[in-house]
Amino acid sequence: MRLGMIIDYSGGFAETVELLQEYERNGLDLVAMPEAYSFDAVSQLGYIAAKTERLELMSAIFQIYTRTPSLTAMTAAGLDFVSDGRFTLGLGASGPQVIEGFHGVKYDAPLGRTREVIEICRQVWQRQPVEFEGRFYDVPLTKDKGGSGLGKPLKLINHPVRSEIPISVAALGPKNVALVAELANGWQPLFFHPGKVDLAWGPSLAEGFAKRDAALGELDIQLQIAFHLGEPSPEAVQAIRNQLALYIGGMGARDKNFYNQLACRYGYEAEAKEIQDRYLSGQKAEAAAAVPQELVDAVTLLGDEDAIRRQVAEFHAAGVRTFLLNPLAAADEEKVAQVSRLSEIVEEVAP
Repeated sequence: MRLGMIIDYSGGFAETVELLQEYERNGLDLVAMPEAYSFDAVSQLGYIAAKTERLELMSAIFQIYTRTPSLTAMTAAGLDFVSDGRFTLGLGASGPQVIEGFHGVKYDAPLGRTREVIEICRQVWQRQPVEFEGRFYDVPLTKDKGGSGLGKPLKLINHPVRSEIPISVAALGPKNVALVAELANGWQPLFFHPGKVDLAWGPSLAEGFAKRDAALGELDIQLQIAFHLGEPSPEAVQAIRNQLALYIGGMGARDKNFYNQLACRYGYEAEAKEIQDRYLSGQKAEAAAAVPQELVDAVTLLGDEDAIRRQVAEFHAAGVRTFLLNPLAAADEEKVAQVSRLSEIVEEVAP
């Protein structure tokens, strides 16, 4: 198992990267950079590549709508080049709030678009002249599809460091997860309950694995997770409850909330309805209080060393191979020390 981290630079980007170098010396294997509608992730990943030596880098995530597939492939190849082969391309669909609300681009067909983006990226990295005729993308754009007729198939000028850059996809819905199991190297789920994987995604994973190319190897489940070695503060636990309530209750319209649907697939139908009803009516504290403690415990990595060992074993048995940690300790020095100790525990439990 690997230890990674979704970077949080609220305390200052340069200071955070300096701290990353300390994490790198203490067992951290990977750093992932979100994008959302903040600064772009590409420039910051390039900076981190220059400041680190061993840390693997990942986007978490580049959404698929506002970069062309070829530009996405070029960007990934460029980041892999400046990092000397340490980059993983994390992709996802994001949602209409960001894609239409911030970018002004129609949010449609996330499943089909993700498949085509992956296929085009892999063509680019193989330095094949890119020729693709899909439902959503045509490369080159021919005259009968609205182009000038002057476009010709081109291949990437540079030779990539790797012709097979790993691709990780953020997905929750059953069809999306089936696609990930079929085509991706990694999967970035959220609120992953190790004891209820089969309930939530069993058929989807089986469907995708049945079509998976063996050359892709094992699917690397890369799990964002809150982490604290020892008893976390009440404020930290409340923040976890608040986050679960936000996602289950308020992330999307009532009938278009993927996280609420996931909670239902876990078997928390009544609780999910109550959380959503309360959150959407403005009762956010009551929504957080309605989050089942069992769910809080299942989707976090909290407790003494014995509890952490048990949880690591449970996640490993469920297929998790990378933790993307959100350390909850108050001081940076304590965060680094706890990650260092976790790296030792992981080595003992799941070498």
